[in-house]
Amino acid sequence: MPHFVIDCSKDILEIQDPKSVVLQVHNDANNSDLFEENDIKVRLNPFADNYLVGGKEASFIHVFANIMEGRTTEQKAKLSKQIVSGLKTMFPNIPFIAINIRDFEKATYCNKSMI
Repeated sequence: MPHFVIDCSKDILEIQDPKSVVLQVHNDANNSDLFEENDIKVRLNPFADNYLVGGKEASFIHVFANIMEGRTTEQKAKLSKQIVSGLKTMFPNIPFIAINIRDFEKATYCNKSMI
C-alpha cells in the first residue's frame, strides 16, 4: 500500500522507457512524505488498441492511485498535482495526463501478513 496503476497508450513508451515512467511516479509518491518508500507499489499497463480518448485513439496517461484512508483532501490534492506535474515534465506533448485517488478502508483491507 499504496498502489499506483498507470494506464497509458503504448506510444508513450516510444518517448520514455517504461521503467523511467514507473520510477517517476514512485519518486513523486515517495517525495510526498505520505508513505513509507517500501510500501509504494507502481504498475504500468500500456494499451496498443481498444481505447478511445475523446472518441479517437490518442495518446494518454491516467494514474489510478489507491491509498489507505486517513489523508486529508489537501494532502491528496497535492499528491495528484505532484504526480501529474512529474509526468507532464516527462511528456510535455501528451494532451491527456490525469490521476484519481481512491481510499482503501482500513476495516476491510487485508493482506497476507495480516492473516
